[in-house]
Amino acid sequence: MAPSFEDGNSVFEFVVRRGNGVKGLVDSGLSKVPEAYVQPPKERIDKENTVKHGLPPIDLSKLDGFGPDHDEVVDQIVKAAETLGFFQVVNHGVPLHLLESLKDTAHYFFSLPPQRKAVYRSDVSPSPLVKYGTSFMPEKEKALEWKDYILMQYTNDDEALQHWPQEIKGVLLEYLRSSIGMVKKLLQVLLGNFGIKPDDPMIDVLIGKKMLSMNFYPACPNPDLTVGVGRHSDMGTLTVLLQDGIGGLYVKMEQDIDYGKKGDWIEIPPTPNALVINVGDMLQILSNGKYKSAEHRVRTTSTSSRVSIPIFTMPRETTKIVPLPQVVEKDGTALYREFVLIDYMKNFFGNAHEGKKPLDFAQINPT
Repeated sequence: MAPSFEDGNSVFEFVVRRGNGVKGLVDSGLSKVPEAYVQPPKERIDKENTVKHGLPPIDLSKLDGFGPDHDEVVDQIVKAAETLGFFQVVNHGVPLHLLESLKDTAHYFFSLPPQRKAVYRSDVSPSPLVKYGTSFMPEKEKALEWKDYILMQYTNDDEALQHWPQEIKGVLLEYLRSSIGMVKKLLQVLLGNFGIKPDDPMIDVLIGKKMLSMNFYPACPNPDLTVGVGRHSDMGTLTVLLQDGIGGLYVKMEQDIDYGKKGDWIEIPPTPNALVINVGDMLQILSNGKYKSAEHRVRTTSTSSRVSIPIFTMPRETTKIVPLPQVVEKDGTALYREFVLIDYMKNFFGNAHEGKKPLDFAQINPT
């Protein structure tokens, strides 16, 4: 017989403090979502009132040459960053067998006994580079998110091999190594749009810190009542995301575009062999608002467990962030003030998910 999880304190104790996660709830024989996971109606995802993203993925192999194909891809990348803040890419340089191995490895890791994963809980983890957890900020959320995760910070290969979990470190390092070249190409395109020719040191500043996560969204008995991840934008520069074939990723449109209206939620459907790229808050600030960090969220499903594996790139914590002077000069005014990234991070991680509200910290005149 499954234990009772009607009491919010018992859920918190079982899921968060003891490290059983949402996976532990489901494995206990849960037949309905505990009240602690029931979202307010305005936060639930009504997939019947969403739009499917119909644009094909961008072929990055065309960036390697010159001529109309190259220019067309540049235009596609820039337009996507200026409007939705999300796009999918193929021929990205990450081996396709690695994408499948990543998904298999994520499912394997989260199938491990709870005690194997719980050793990496933030309060007991043997390394500050690894954190296992559930939801986003469970201590501050009114309703928990239906997600478990293992988060790794990358400093160098030697420390990753020493501290990251044995079961996943090899495939994650390969994923990171094979993705960074693509990230650099994308930043060259996006900064080139402002007449900036970034050298390697400039790009290294923008992606000096890297974090990788494996996210696990167990099958949910009442997906209409929950969210896998609540409304938020990513904090960093660019995010690379591998999603599996289950689907459930939704992005909010900030303006009217060809396939939807401002305020609509659009589904980013899984595309075979593709990676998802999204603009983060730091790139929105650096571009003085030209590029849009994408507000997004994740829906749960009752049929299958879902995995996703993002790479978050961002400047280092001590970096001073301010809109690029070349952009401000053209615009005539800066929309964001100067700050040190660590202060933005404290604000970002100090609150539950609430859309793009963290950007208010940097805006000169918040709306």
